[in-house]
Amino acid sequence: MAKYQFQTEVNQLLKLIIHSMYSNKDIFLREIVSNASDALDKLKYLTVSDDKFKNINFDPKIDITFDEGKNTLTVQDCGIGMDEKDLGDNLGTIARSGTKAFIEQLSQSGNNNSDLIGQFGVGFYSAFMAANKIDVYTRKAGGDGKAWHWSSDGTNAYEIEELDVNSDAAKQYGFDKTETFGTAIEMHLNDDSKDYASRWKIDELIKKYSNHIAFPIFLHYTQTKYDKDGKADGSENKIEQVNSASALWKRSKSELKEEDYNTFYKTLAHDGTDPLLHIHTHAEGTQEYTTLFYVPKTAPFDMYQADYKSGVKLYVKRVFITDDDRELLPAYLRFVRGVIDSEDLPLNVSREILQQNRILDAIKTQSVKKLLGEFKKLGEDAAKAAKAEKPTDEEKAKIEKWNTFVSQFNRPMKEGLYSDFGNRDEIAEIVRFKSTAEEGTGDNKWTSFAEYVGRMKADQKAIYYITGRDEKNLRTSPLLEAYKKKGFEVLICADEIDDIVIPAYGKYKDYELKSVNRAGSDEELGVDKEEAKKKEEAFKPVQEKIKKALGDRVKDVVLSKRLSDSPSCIVIDENDPSLQMERMMRAMGQGNGNFVKPILEVNADHPVVKKIEAADETVTAQLSEVLLDQALLISGEELKDPAAFVNALNALIK
Repeated sequence: MAKYQFQTEVNQLLKLIIHSMYSNKDIFLREIVSNASDALDKLKYLTVSDDKFKNINFDPKIDITFDEGKNTLTVQDCGIGMDEKDLGDNLGTIARSGTKAFIEQLSQSGNNNSDLIGQFGVGFYSAFMAANKIDVYTRKAGGDGKAWHWSSDGTNAYEIEELDVNSDAAKQYGFDKTETFGTAIEMHLNDDSKDYASRWKIDELIKKYSNHIAFPIFLHYTQTKYDKDGKADGSENKIEQVNSASALWKRSKSELKEEDYNTFYKTLAHDGTDPLLHIHTHAEGTQEYTTLFYVPKTAPFDMYQADYKSGVKLYVKRVFITDDDRELLPAYLRFVRGVIDSEDLPLNVSREILQQNRILDAIKTQSVKKLLGEFKKLGEDAAKAAKAEKPTDEEKAKIEKWNTFVSQFNRPMKEGLYSDFGNRDEIAEIVRFKSTAEEGTGDNKWTSFAEYVGRMKADQKAIYYITGRDEKNLRTSPLLEAYKKKGFEVLICADEIDDIVIPAYGKYKDYELKSVNRAGSDEELGVDKEEAKKKEEAFKPVQEKIKKALGDRVKDVVLSKRLSDSPSCIVIDENDPSLQMERMMRAMGQGNGNFVKPILEVNADHPVVKKIEAADETVTAQLSEVLLDQALLISGEELKDPAAFVNALNALIK
């Protein structure tokens, strides 16, 4: 028997599970049964798509047995099975890049988040919450015929050996016969988990968590027989199917309850909480297909990782095809979980054909429109409920549901505004922003483009927005002073992708989107042209002194039309990338190494600026440095030479 060390991340995970994760042990059976279902799905597909597997005797089912005396619980499937390499890859390693983040999340969250396990693709290890040892017996369908035994006590190592087909274990699980394939997971329950070796407990958990697994689950148990006088008279072996084994998504919506949808979601998405909403569609006509989509309450952990896992499974006539195709929905909808089942695709469709398939493309197009329509309605229902003087519990629930959606998925929807040109108008009604019309930075204070337009002043021609890294800083930015006085609302865009998304979108209906961070956005502020011209002439001497003092640190120094209380602010030339965009490009290793130079706008009426009129060259240099650096700081930028700023400030204070 060969002995191997667990991957470091598995070691950390097992320690957390064994020592901390006892708040909801029940989910381990859900995870093991779901893995068995996946193994059956994979083999079922091969039996209809690969000639090598078409003649095997495949009767898909899951068998659960238990032994109260030995304190064991076994889940066995006749699915794809594993060979020696698969055992090492699947049960000794976690290949997902999100594992470290998962472990950190578990470590920080205490012992109340066992429901997170399945979401991170490590469901098998949850069995160690209830077992102090696990034996896995398996043979791969279509493999070399060898059966294998994997064993571990959940500490820091595991063992793999070829299974002796004459052993008691091989005979018990049928691996003494060469035609037997699949996997049997035998869990030796710990002292705190003996109740899982019980017919009633297993029946309860299967009906609760796995009732809608699409394959029959059989519970094997021994029942005592009684004679006519009620005395025990031996026993008999019983086999009982304990799940409905139906493809829930193919059933009529009228016969399904909310609880049915929620239970299926937990199995499908490996999530212990109910979904935020579900969208169930049966389409008939030129194309026949069924979709059942879910939006989770919490964003998937890998949503912003390059190797995110697709949450949608593709079936053809209820035969599983793939759960690893990112083309089933556009990338910005990667948080959606669910099922697509087509009646028109060929069963042996390959992944390459899928990417170019017109039928699937049409399903994708209609599915996106359906999802966006539901998201839009969710926002409209919440807006309507918010207008009620005394919202009912139902109206409060609508508001809360929408706020949850925005807080979790507003950013990927913005990605859609940038990338999905065909659905931009619809997505523009869904995305939300913070705004100067709403004071405070609470999570529930959002506004839409449509709501902004509804509040616009009669003489206002554009939608104004300000971008940066911190919402609180943006709300106090001197760039907003004149807009506030004019009564113009400004959208607060503190998301790092706003600098990419909003300029690319450019226009909402008839209204141009203008960044107040950029030069030229102050044209609508109603400054008298003659008066402005006089001020500019008077300002020229000071302007030249500041320009000379700052040199190539700035692109230009100009008289500000937007400042009333602050001495200075920075804006960016219309043709330059924003400072935030430049920062992102540098982080990605892009750009030519040249820094974007800001334009310094100066308030000529401010006392600090007036000091420059009579100041000598040294004081002018110090004042100019402070005007620029404080403008950079208040805009959320880091100073390239903070020591020079402090020295200039100290000199002025003296």
